[in-house]
Amino acid sequence: MKYINASEILPETLVEELQQYIQAGYLYVPAKAKQHKSWGEVSGCRKEFAERNKAIISQYRSGISVEELAESYCLSVYAIRKIIYQK
Repeated sequence: MKYINASEILPETLVEELQQYIQAGYLYVPAKAKQHKSWGEVSGCRKEFAERNKAIISQYRSGISVEELAESYCLSVYAIRKIIYQK
């Protein structure tokens, strides 16, 4: 998350009002419910993990062992099994 100086984007009167509550600190402004993005949507992590998991399942079905997959993907055997047997 990138931090933005409030004085660069907010009116001076609003900055002064905020300074009554917080000064020289970090303030998180949450997104509105309709604009909220789910985990990994913005960064693309969700898509990357989905593609990785498909590759793991495909390799498992082609005969690669759980142990080999765990070593190859730097994951535990337990994590590989969760991916393979999901849903």
